Amino acid sequence: MAYGIYLSAEGASAQATRMEVIAHNLANVDTVAFKRELAVFQAAYAEAVEQGLDAPGTGSVNDVGGGVMLLGTKTDFSQGPLKRTQIPTDVAITGDGFFVVQKGDQQFLTRAGNFRLTERGDLVTQQGYAVMGEGGTPIAIEARNGPFEVTPEGAFRQPGTAQNLAIVSPASPGELVRVGENLFQSKSEPQPVPPAARSVKPGYLEASGVRPTSEMVQLIEASRAIEANINMMQTQDQMLSELVNRVMRVA
Repeated sequence: MAYGIYLSAEGASAQATRMEVIAHNLANVDTVAFKRELAVFQAAYAEAVEQGLDAPGTGSVNDVGGGVMLLGTKTDFSQGPLKRTQIPTDVAITGDGFFVVQKGDQQFLTRAGNFRLTERGDLVTQQGYAVMGEGGTPIAIEARNGPFEVTPEGAFRQPGTAQNLAIVSPASPGELVRVGENLFQSKSEPQPVPPAARSVKPGYLEASGVRPTSEMVQLIEASRAIEANINMMQTQDQMLSELVNRVMRVA
């Protein structure tokens, strides 16, 4: 009986973590180019199977399942919808790739292209981190060179000069680790996106990948799953208490 309580407690804990992930997604529904997180679950073997006392699939009393366990979270890197802003420094990547920004002495990746210009003409993120160009140098707009435009290939062009944005791609999405502030760090060296594959939309931003309606449905689902597991714990606790009382009376 106690085994069932442990399974229900594990299920409630897993669903509580899922609720936290969903709540974090909903909090970033308006964050530019935010990538939603997914809680990943896996069915667990029964305790006897884990200990090698039985084999899965035998259908015995020991092979009753071990509930679920949380493996962790996974980022959904699907591209979000594009939103037109007509702001000259806003840039959205269409397809694969990430912008490169400099924070302190480290470089990070981001899909958020809501850049701005400082008084000196440096192109920076909303947090003030330098936006890097090809060759590892920050993008800077010289006012003396006249007005600028952003090309569909991702170059900030002024009369007589052009600076290409650094647009890179990791070996796989699994190489990226979320580090906060809508930034990612790659476990291995990301590679530049080939010129033919570079594609950006000036004056647009990639919106958040969170769909509020879908997330709310999942939030309600997780809440009800927690409630069901708690009810199961209470029921099993009551049954165990009654069993102990009966044994004590017989004794």
